[in-house]
Amino acid sequence: MILIGQYDSPFVRRVAIALTLYDMPFEHRPWSVFGDADRIAPFNPLRRVPTLVLAGGESLIESAAILDALDEIAGPGRALIPAGGSGRRRVLKLCALGAGLADKAVSLVYERLVHERATPAWTDRCRGQITGVLDVLETDRAAAAGAWWFGDALTHGDVMVACALRFLGEAHPDAFDLAAWPALAAHAARCEALPAFQAVVQPFFVAAPAKG
Repeated sequence: MILIGQYDSPFVRRVAIALTLYDMPFEHRPWSVFGDADRIAPFNPLRRVPTLVLAGGESLIESAAILDALDEIAGPGRALIPAGGSGRRRVLKLCALGAGLADKAVSLVYERLVHERATPAWTDRCRGQITGVLDVLETDRAAAAGAWWFGDALTHGDVMVACALRFLGEAHPDAFDLAAWPALAAHAARCEALPAFQAVVQPFFVAAPAKG
């Protein structure tokens, strides 16, 4: 398998961590959506990451769809999500909140560095959405009694939230101080201490596309 994308993307990183936890060997091609868009295009016409190329040449796109395929390969006994029922729905909701948090954090990066503008209404909306999600997640995580969000087993939800939190802290260090959300800060630290997280890490950096 070939994983395309840089690890400073929370979405690429969540896929790489799952591959690592599943002991699925893969080749990593750290291509940028800006600098390497033409190299990504044959595998994903959207020129987006993550893109995962399976051994047979099939390309999978979007992190949630990629993880669904990996879960099927790993089997229900190893998958980082329950096979069905309320347990699965709870993990999927947590994944959605974590992914939404990451998406809004990425939007603020684009607004600041790529669009070269600051639209107050849009910026305030994104920051309000981020803060609202952080508040909800903080309350939920503080109420969780187990080592992980849903007990003693790590799930895709734990991974997605941790990846989003790292990105948020590195991309917007002056805007969001995780000390205000101590349960989330502790969750992120617990995740980042795992070997699978430490093996898949890249400091945040984004270069705006060259102007022609």
